[in-house]
Amino acid sequence: MKTLMKKLVRALNRSQRTAQRGMTLLEIMIVLAILALVMGLVVGPRVMKMFGESKGDIARATVKKYAFEAYPSWSASHPDKSCPDKLEDLNEYMNNKDIKDPWGFQYKMLCGQNLPAGAKGIAIASPGEDGKEGTGDDIKSWE
Repeated sequence: MKTLMKKLVRALNRSQRTAQRGMTLLEIMIVLAILALVMGLVVGPRVMKMFGESKGDIARATVKKYAFEAYPSWSASHPDKSCPDKLEDLNEYMNNKDIKDPWGFQYKMLCGQNLPAGAKGIAIASPGEDGKEGTGDDIKSWE
């Protein structure tokens, strides 16, 4: 009876050891590959769309900052002039040293007689993502 009990305990221990076997490295790699595929197809396009929208937000904030913060400061420092000679003259009053928009195109400065309707003092514009002026994606400080 004792030997039968010992055999039973050994068999039970052996079955428990094999039942506690973990996942293999290959199984873990397959799960990670599936997760990466799902993230790339579902989350990736949404993130890229958000990056595109943020470029527009940055350009809108920059043209407003040039027109409503940098220009008044420049104007107070230069009471003898009505317009800066170039857009770079306003960079001194901003944290920005670059006069290019997030898509790499130069901001356009309109001042004096070139000032569009609705703008006061100075107007700054970005051609937008397509780089062409006069299209629907243009970003303007006076709108």
